[in-house]
Parts: sequence; C-alpha cells; structure tokens
Amino acid sequence: MIGWGGRDRKMAASSSIVSVAPTASSVPVLPSSCDFSNLREIKKQLLLIAGLTRERGLLHSSKWSAELAFSLPALPLSELQPPPPITEEDAQDMDAYTLAKAYFDVKEYDRAAHFLHGCNSKKAYFLYMYSRYLSGEKKKDDETVDSLGPLEKGQVKNEALRELRVELSKKHQARELDGFGLYLYGVVLRKLDLVKEAIDVFVEATHVLPLHWGAWLELCNLITDKEMLKFLSLPDTWMKEFFLAHIYTELQLIEEALQKYQNLIDVGFSKSSYIVSQIAVAYHNIRDIDKALSIFNELRKQDPYRIENMDTFSNLLYVRSMKSELSYLAHNLCEIDKYRVETCCVIGNYYSLRSQHEKAALYFQRALKLNPRYLGAWTLMGHEYMEMKNTSAAIQAYRHAIEVNKRDYRAWYGLGQTYEILKMPFYCLYYYRRAHQLRPNDSRMLVALGECYEKLNQLVEAKKCYWRAYAVGDVEKMALVKLAKLHEQLTESEQAAQCYIKYIQDIYSCGEIVEHLEESTAFRYLAQYYFKCKLWDEASACAQKCCAFNDGGGDDRAV
Repeated sequence: MIGWGGRDRKMAASSSIVSVAPTASSVPVLPSSCDFSNLREIKKQLLLIAGLTRERGLLHSSKWSAELAFSLPALPLSELQPPPPITEEDAQDMDAYTLAKAYFDVKEYDRAAHFLHGCNSKKAYFLYMYSRYLSGEKKKDDETVDSLGPLEKGQVKNEALRELRVELSKKHQARELDGFGLYLYGVVLRKLDLVKEAIDVFVEATHVLPLHWGAWLELCNLITDKEMLKFLSLPDTWMKEFFLAHIYTELQLIEEALQKYQNLIDVGFSKSSYIVSQIAVAYHNIRDIDKALSIFNELRKQDPYRIENMDTFSNLLYVRSMKSELSYLAHNLCEIDKYRVETCCVIGNYYSLRSQHEKAALYFQRALKLNPRYLGAWTLMGHEYMEMKNTSAAIQAYRHAIEVNKRDYRAWYGLGQTYEILKMPFYCLYYYRRAHQLRPNDSRMLVALGECYEKLNQLVEAKKCYWRAYAVGDVEKMALVKLAKLHEQLTESEQAAQCYIKYIQDIYSCGEIVEHLEESTAFRYLAQYYFKCKLWDEASACAQKCCAFNDGGGDDRAV
C-alpha cells in the first residue's frame, strides 16, 4: 500500500466602538490588543466580528468567531454590545441590501449583484463585489464538473476576476476599501496568481481589520516557509497568536504550533473545539497516532456533530486498520451530512481499507465535485490510482494537489513514488527532494532519497541520506539495514557489521513483538562477520538466531 502520510490524509482594548480605517468610512470594530488578560473584551470583539462577517456572507469566518466566542464565559446583560450604528449611506441602501442578501443566501449571486448595483455603503458595495466573485466561481465549478470532470478540468477560469481586479484596484489606490474590501481584493489577486501583490493586500487587511479570521487564513495559504513569515509586518494583536499557531502547523513546525496552542489554552481558551481539533491535527502530522486518536475521540464526545477534520481522524483509523471504528464514523457522518467533502473522504478511506479501490476513488471524485480545491481528496485519489496501477491518473491527481497547496509534501512524495514505479529515477529524485525540503526531519523522505541515489549509483549521497534518516529517528526501522547493505556492497565489512548491530539493538529495544523482514539478514551477516573474525561464540549465537527466525511481513501505509 501507499505510505500513511498520504492519509495524513490583536492597540489597547476598549469597550467603545471605533473606526479602524482613517482613509475610508469603514466598518466599526473593537480594537484588538495583543493582551489576553481581558477575556471579556475579547469576547465582545468576537461577537461583533461574527455579526459583521455574517452580514457580508463570510460564513466560515463568522462560524470561526462564534465558536471561539462560545468557548469563553458568557457576558452579563449590562456588558453586551449594542449593534453598530447605521450610517446615512446604510439607511439609503437598506432595502436593496436586505433584498440582495436574501438572494445571496440562496446562492442567487447574479440576482443579488443586480439589485446592489449603484449602492454606496461599504457593506452593500462589498456584497455587490463578493456576489460577482462567487457567481464567477460557481460558473467555473459548474463547467469543471459538468463538462470536464475533476481530473480533466484543464484551465477553466473565473471570467469575472479581471473586471473585479480593475474595479477594486481603483478603489484601493483611492484608499476607499475597508478591511473587508481589502480581503476581497486580496482573494482576487491570489486567484489571478499575483501572489506578491496578494500578500501585501492581505497584510494591509489584517492591519485595517485584525479581527477578520478570513484575511489571516488567506495569508497563511500564501506563506511557503518560516523565512517568508519573518519578513511580514503583522499587527500586534491577539489574533496574531492564532495565526502563528495555524501557520506553524501548516509549515510542519509542530513543536512551535503545539506550544502556541498550549499558551492559548492556558490564557482561557481551553473549551475551544477549534484549538482541540488543531492540536489533534498537529499530533497527526508528527505521527503520534495514539495521542491524536485520543484527542479526536474526546472532541467527538464534546462536539458529536462536528464534521471538520473528521477526514483526518479517518486517516488515523485507516493507519491502525480500525475497520469497525472507521465504518461507524462513515455511517455517522453520512447521517449528519452525506454531501460534505469530509464525509466523502471518510467513506473513501473506508472502502480503501477494504481494498475496494474503485469505490474509494469514486468517493474521492465525489468530494472533488463538491469542492475541486479540496487538497486531501486530490492526494487520497492519487493513492487510490496508485493502488489500481493507473500511474498517469495518479500523476494528474498529485499535480492537482500541488496546484492547490505547494506545501503538501504528501503529493510531492506521491509523485516520487509514481515515477519510481515508472523507473524514471531522475524525475523521482526531483520530487523526493521537494518532499524532503518540506519535511527535512522525516526519515521516510530521506530513505526514499537514499534509494534514489543508490539507483543512480551516487553511493556517497545515498549513505548520507540513510545515516541522516537514522539520526532523525527512523520510522520504518529500515535506514540502518539499507546503509549496512551499502557498506556490504562496498566491501566495508566493519561499518556494515556496526550498522547491523545497531539495527538489532533498535529492534529489540523498541519492544515491538513483530517480525522484521531484515532481521534474519542481519543475523546471517553478523554470523559470517564474527566467524571471519574468529569470534566463535558470537558467530554461533547469531547463526542460531538466524536459523530460528521465520521471515514474514505485512503491509502498512508508512507515508
């Protein structure tokens, strides 16, 4: 089977309402301090931004803010914030906004935009531009699904993007965009692959409206490494702590991420299901399967109808071959919402565990019809095509995963595996190097690189990779064996024996009662080595071990 990583699968607080953008009549919002000492003020801020984002149709940001607010103690009646004051422009546009918002909520985006045309208030203007953007996205997705299918989507584009960029650019130059307008401008730039400009606009958006999680999340998706993060001028706000925890998780800086999340729990967010789920994902990423499973099980008790991150939970159940638990999870999510991408991925994992790979691929395709930009489904579908020996489809799926997120080491690794099967070692080496750059301390990437160098007869580089894999903590307990065989091949008998001895010590010290394929090989070599060195007792002991050992093995998704 494919390796298991493929299944790896915020200014001082005040209670007054202030304007945050001096250059435009902006949304009212509480200033966001970097101080966590006043959780009541933070709760007020979260409740306010949840309402503001909901009014603009930014439902995921609204949900995130509401969930975080719910984890904090309730406010007394005397401290509840009144609704933001209505401006003259808001009053003039009220009828058109109310009608258009109703159309927007039922996904009639063109109709909503039609009735908002000519509105002057910031809220109505944002909804007008956002409706046009979503209309283009919907048409693009419909064309992708109906005409081409997920693997052959080609270069279908959102035709509204260029017009939106021109209009928003003029507003931006005139400094007439509020925090939400800047967010939308950044999204449009990102969609047009203008990454540098998009980053600058998202950073500006976080300064103008630091409480809007959507802007932070978009910024997170554009940061490729820690060095890039250092050069960003971010606002000094408590929201920055959530952002840093999230980006550290994405960049596989798990120790830093877990420390950030622990700090957030310590200051008062211990009841946040978002933080709990992120911690579980972090443990999943460092392959602490028992810890991740335990946290996910607790999360399910706390929030039994939660669907977010359940596909990651199913990856863990898959790795442990927990068929009954995975079956229960799939049936449970089906009852909650069978048309969510996470549900489809969980069902796909279930069928894959039963070796029904065609059915599994069908459910991953269904997930991509619901959301063609869902990273996990592309990677998992690539694995299923690999199981079905359909290498060309696997390569397409992995490439789509990289298009969605260039930081996805699983897709780079999957491409390396595919080209290894196709016996194209130079391609293979390139993709394994990219995976290794993203996961420099992952022994699996290093072992794969070593094998590739070995096939290219670059034995010095291969030895370096195997030794590094052992030094960082060899997950599969194979680096030393491969290194020993390499020394054996180069007639470096002393080094080969030392590697085999270390390997045997590691196998017995880990306490696992399993049969390792290479154990008998190690004992056989050591018996011969000791015999040549005339160490008869050691040679005899190794020979007896070798005779008693029964070769066997199993199949697991190591990556």
